[in-house]
Amino acid sequence: MSGQLDDNIKRWTAKRKSALVIEIIQGKTTVAEASRSYDLAPSEIENLVD
Repeated sequence: MSGQLDDNIKRWTAKRKSALVIEIIQGKTTVAEASRSYDLAPSEIENLVD
C-alpha cells in the first residue's frame, strides 16, 4: 500500500475513496489486499471501483 492512505481510517471521504480506487487501477494493490488492510468487504471496494 502507498503512504497516501492511513491504515486507521475512521471516515472514508471521497478523496480517500478515490485514492484507493486509483491504487487498485494502477495495480499498486488488489481488492483482496485492500479488503484485509482496511477491514472492508470486497464488494464495498468493488462498488467503489465500478
